[in-house]
Amino acid sequence: MATPLIFDTDPGVDDAQAIAIALAHPEIELLGMTTTYGNVDIDTATTNALLLAELANQRIPVAQGAAAPLIKLKHPAPAHIHGDNGLGNHPLPVPSHRAETISAPQFIVEQVNARPGEVTLVAVGPLGNLATALQLDPGIVDRVKQVVVMGGSIREGGNVTPVAEANIFNDPHAAARVLTAGWPLTLVGLDATHRCVLGPAQMDKIAAAQGKLGDVLAGSYAFYRAFYRTALDIDGCCPHDSCALAWLMRPELFTTARGHLNVVTDGDAEGQTLFAPQERTFIDPRWARTPLVDVCMNADGEAIVDWIVETLTR
Repeated sequence: MATPLIFDTDPGVDDAQAIAIALAHPEIELLGMTTTYGNVDIDTATTNALLLAELANQRIPVAQGAAAPLIKLKHPAPAHIHGDNGLGNHPLPVPSHRAETISAPQFIVEQVNARPGEVTLVAVGPLGNLATALQLDPGIVDRVKQVVVMGGSIREGGNVTPVAEANIFNDPHAAARVLTAGWPLTLVGLDATHRCVLGPAQMDKIAAAQGKLGDVLAGSYAFYRAFYRTALDIDGCCPHDSCALAWLMRPELFTTARGHLNVVTDGDAEGQTLFAPQERTFIDPRWARTPLVDVCMNADGEAIVDWIVETLTR
């Protein structure tokens, strides 16, 4: 039976790869995409989400959401990583459809309440939409099936500061609300995603199998690959956002730990994710004051990339 899923996204090169998986996987029922600023501004995120679905010949509801962080000042979009248009400056057509009139948080609340106990939320950008949905209806905590967040870092260190991962750093106040809300949650962060490298030969296979969408995936990948050669000295890219879907469909490929999460919202460690494993006792009970969640601590990167390629070439 297919998993009903809302994909919260800021597309973004690696987002586009993950969207392709959500559109293609036979065991995923993509109810809609909700968009947020992050890798790009909010209007570009929405345009890209609409376009990627169209290129796959699918009509998927897209609801526009957060344009800025809840509290902190918004940083400029990282055009040096994703390109000015979010998809590696690859030439893009204009989508023929428009976004829903309902906002992203309202869409999340309505979909979850329409199918209590069934809907999975997968969030791969800053977490403002999920935080606002919780504010609109705190009861969704008990009605959502599960929440999978691509973000954070426990042992790996950060990718935008020495300690913070980009999605959490972009809106730490929203992340603090979402990661401690008490719903069934798994964090898929850099400890797992940095184990995965999608290489050029693998992208060639995906592009050949994905038609018009494949052209955009390959064109954006080339830009992203150049960034990763400089940033991490690898030939390829880390398919961060696809890893969230990989965990959902193939959790046995990940090593997880259960414990308590929190987020630093201010100061030099802004955006850092703090994790206290359930089995450890610390000197102060403050580390165990948040609800228990699951956190990915490692991953079989080669098997995950094989799964990505298999999903997009079947």
